[in-house]
Amino acid sequence: MGEYVGGAVGMPGDGLGRVDGVGRAGRHARPGGSVDEPADHRTHVNGAPDAGHGGATTPTIDSRTGTGRHAAPQAGVGSGTGRIAAAQAPDPEIKGPPPELKFKRRTSLIRGVRELWHSRELVRTLAERDLKARYKQAVLGFAWAIITPVLLMVVFTVVFQRVGNLSDTAHKYNVPYPLFSYLGLLPWTFFMSSVTQGSSSLVSNGPLLNKVYCPREVFPFATVIVATVDMLIASSVLAVLFAAYTTPPAATSWALPILLLIQFEVTLGVVLVLSAAVVYFRDIRHVLPLLMQMGMFATPVAYGMDQITKDWLLPYVILNPLAAVIDGYRRAILYGQQPDWELTGAAAASATVLLFVGYKIFKKLEAGIADVA
Repeated sequence: MGEYVGGAVGMPGDGLGRVDGVGRAGRHARPGGSVDEPADHRTHVNGAPDAGHGGATTPTIDSRTGTGRHAAPQAGVGSGTGRIAAAQAPDPEIKGPPPELKFKRRTSLIRGVRELWHSRELVRTLAERDLKARYKQAVLGFAWAIITPVLLMVVFTVVFQRVGNLSDTAHKYNVPYPLFSYLGLLPWTFFMSSVTQGSSSLVSNGPLLNKVYCPREVFPFATVIVATVDMLIASSVLAVLFAAYTTPPAATSWALPILLLIQFEVTLGVVLVLSAAVVYFRDIRHVLPLLMQMGMFATPVAYGMDQITKDWLLPYVILNPLAAVIDGYRRAILYGQQPDWELTGAAAASATVLLFVGYKIFKKLEAGIADVA
């Protein structure tokens, strides 16, 4: 508290001279009882704050009592709090972050295919790992790739030849029904195995996704390669069936590479979509077995394309390109005919669109796969 003597006030440490006992002002005191103080202490008289001092709480001298007290800053006058509040207040004209800070993920399929090609060794390594893990400790080993289609062929032969007219197409072209059904089971088993294993490929490789950067599509591609190896092994049964029924393959078998390409396009498109979807919606894994069973009866595996109404053939093939592939195999290998090019062309166009859209969807969802899986 300041010392009031002879009309001058001295405060300790504030740079004011003390007033002597005869009433003479110190060297910093002004005549007439006014106080001269440094600007950095902001001492005011009669409680009136001096504008321009930033609104801080300052020592104030009451002329009646001579005691020092703190005066509150006037609202709106040099208030630092007001300046902070004004700076933090949102601008009504700003709606979200500026465009240059927004996250925009652009996908390039050409760049994705190039990265996948550079990672082909990783795809091969993953496929070898899956093959060893599946058959290494199995007693029958690779024989499991043959058992499934052979058992289904036996069931179809025993049951479907006696129920309805599902085997009429085979009898119409005078071909053994076991060969007829097995040529339908080979591509369907390949498709079913690829979809079942490939849909869970990203989820099952979750720890690896978080440790190593690579194109995420290498995992579903590796499962398709494993299914291809299984199909090649199962194809050896065809040689046994041809020899048992003394029915050699027809000369029109040259069309097989075209049909194989369509088969791979359909399978890869479906696997890419489902593998990315299962990461975000795990319930799909529980629905897939039921969908595969329904799909086998919706696809001409046990019966021929003759069982489908001609008016619905084209829409049916567009929605299910694998049907035209199976029919093309039977025509080229068993019937000695060229594939129905109208249906095959529709299936090829549908399979290409499916692969393109599936890969596009996969690359769009790729950014969050490692975080969710």
